Amino acid sequence: METVQTAITVTPKAVEKMKEFMLQEGRNDLLLRVYVSGGGCSGLSYGMGFEEKPDEDDEVIESQGIKFLVDSYSVRHLRGTEIDYIESLMGAGFKINNPNVTKSCACGNSFNTE
Repeated sequence: METVQTAITVTPKAVEKMKEFMLQEGRNDLLLRVYVSGGGCSGLSYGMGFEEKPDEDDEVIESQGIKFLVDSYSVRHLRGTEIDYIESLMGAGFKINNPNVTKSCACGNSFNTE
């Protein structure tokens, strides 16, 4: 595992999957945005998506060959977070382990940090 500045830790399995998804897009020059947005029953939810270039208020961070974008709003909610990729009988997907969460909904898709 490698720490990306102080904001996010990304497991090798998560990086492997991110690279695989970039290959599926046919591009290895994309940046991965990790963000927090308002929504859900607990107030906030996570999002991830590929982008071609950073916005003005983005922190650009690199880990294991992947460049991440985190906007100034999201970084305060994501500090210390670990991004992993899990595969189980129940399915597969990215799992975000955030030590800042103080409340989350029963389904696990929504959270709050205050």
